[in-house]
Amino acid sequence: MILLTVLLAQAAAAELPSSVALDNDYVRVTRNGSPCAPAAAKGCGDRVVVALGDVVLRSGVSRRQMKRGDIAVFAQGESYEPPTGGAFFEVAFKPGHPAVQEAREFIPPEKNAVRFDGDRLFIFEERLAVGETRPRHSHNQRVVIQLNRTRLQQWPEGEAEVMRDIVPDNAGFNPPVIHTVKNVGELPLRGIVIEMRNARPPRPD
Repeated sequence: MILLTVLLAQAAAAELPSSVALDNDYVRVTRNGSPCAPAAAKGCGDRVVVALGDVVLRSGVSRRQMKRGDIAVFAQGESYEPPTGGAFFEVAFKPGHPAVQEAREFIPPEKNAVRFDGDRLFIFEERLAVGETRPRHSHNQRVVIQLNRTRLQQWPEGEAEVMRDIVPDNAGFNPPVIHTVKNVGELPLRGIVIEMRNARPPRPD
């Protein structure tokens, strides 16, 4: 029975079309494909798997059942098997990419849930209830994967007010910003934000 379940999951994953959702000097995001899963894959640094549905992810002897919005982070040189089951994104950062463009001021955003805090990546689940406002905060360059359809009213510092319709299951690459945001849509804002950092100096022993 277990073997049959695994085979069915693999067959279902094989039917999902693979495509490149985003590719620039910093990152390549692949939907339903994992070209950077092998440890020896060229052009692959840190990687983040973001589940868009029910996904099984194996790495070595470990097996993880992931649901929509779950993430798994792998450093350069670590390997994993291509996820099986539902849809997912593989977010692969490129070694030697240009310096990260950081916000001129660090102001942590409120109401979010931190998922990973590392030297090069800071990952959080973005949350904002309908009608709520997130006070002035900042972001570095980042990959954003939204999970709910909603609408945001934004006030970027030094720029005109912006209204943004949020489309789920897309991967975007956003510039650094300091802004205030209000959810004026019909659903809570929910997304995975993978914010980049310039490498921190080594920690003292």
